[in-house]
Amino acid sequence: MAFLPDEARSLPPPPLLNKVSAWLGLVGWLGGLLVETGTFLSLPAVGVHRQVLFATVGWFVGYQLVKRVQYVHAKVDRELFEYMRHHPEDFKGAGT
Repeated sequence: MAFLPDEARSLPPPPLLNKVSAWLGLVGWLGGLLVETGTFLSLPAVGVHRQVLFATVGWFVGYQLVKRVQYVHAKVDRELFEYMRHHPEDFKGAGT
């Protein structure tokens, strides 16, 4: 997947229940309701399955976004700790 590099696989997975996934799942469900009522795309009502599909897609996108954010934060942390290790003179007052 181009969204996450292979080195992100070493990170632990985020929890399935997180705020971003819940919000985007809710937004997906509301989008499904809009499509269901025909107010958004002028489609006839076809059932609850579209609401479930939109909510699932929203939840999945939220989960992938959380994974991406965790990877970016881990990458920044790694670069900062690497800098601290190579330049200890700049961090004399810091712990170890």
